[in-house]
Amino acid sequence: MLDVVGVSVSFGGVTALNNVSIHVPKGAVVGIVGPNGAGKTTLLNVISGFVKPKSGKVVYEGRDISKLKPHQRAKLGIGRTFQKTSEVFRGMTVLEAVMTGAIAAFKDSVWSDFFTSLMWHGPYLKKEVEIRKMAEEVIDFMELYEYRHKVVGSLPYGLQKKVDMARALAGRPKVLLLDEPLSGLTREEREDVARYIMEINKVFGVTVVVVEHDLSLVRDLADRVVVMSYGAKIAEGPPEAVLKSELVVKAYMGPL
Repeated sequence: MLDVVGVSVSFGGVTALNNVSIHVPKGAVVGIVGPNGAGKTTLLNVISGFVKPKSGKVVYEGRDISKLKPHQRAKLGIGRTFQKTSEVFRGMTVLEAVMTGAIAAFKDSVWSDFFTSLMWHGPYLKKEVEIRKMAEEVIDFMELYEYRHKVVGSLPYGLQKKVDMARALAGRPKVLLLDEPLSGLTREEREDVARYIMEINKVFGVTVVVVEHDLSLVRDLADRVVVMSYGAKIAEGPPEAVLKSELVVKAYMGPL
């Protein structure tokens, strides 16, 4: 489904990724773990097109997409969430924010059409109705209906994280990149989000790549785990074997 091949990224004199390659099978949940500064978010930024690598490539469904922009990758079926709620549309209502994600599901020039449709011009109105319907379906699935007309920035932190996931899911992605979806959540909220991840993967058949510090979640949900440290991949494979490997434990994780 997705392969990152020999990717290196530098910011000034700092190497964020050093010749990193990972393999994401179709239909799998792949967990990316590692300490702060390991390069996990940078790797997601490379996959989604927000960061251009110094070398290497990203191959999606057999196609090199390294030169495509983020919105072009979204249209191909790569959705993502962000680590910080400051990245979500805090001034929009929940419905409006999720509708922006649904735009990605349209393969034509809907970016410009969408804004035209807001002015109620002829043929574009139908497209806006379709986008709204898609957004409403995801809002129902994520159990956000009672908040649909609330401003995102006024919601508790945990709900803002759910809105970000709903926005990404509304684009009907084939691959969903989740950047620390459980960070800052209560235990109940974490269990709730974990359930959504399972359903998104198993029920809807979406391939999931999740960056997460919660090793118990990764061990329970992931089919495959990538372990990173200081911008390099130090292990990759089945969760039980990788997370218990002596190299991983001694390097930086501590006892599991």
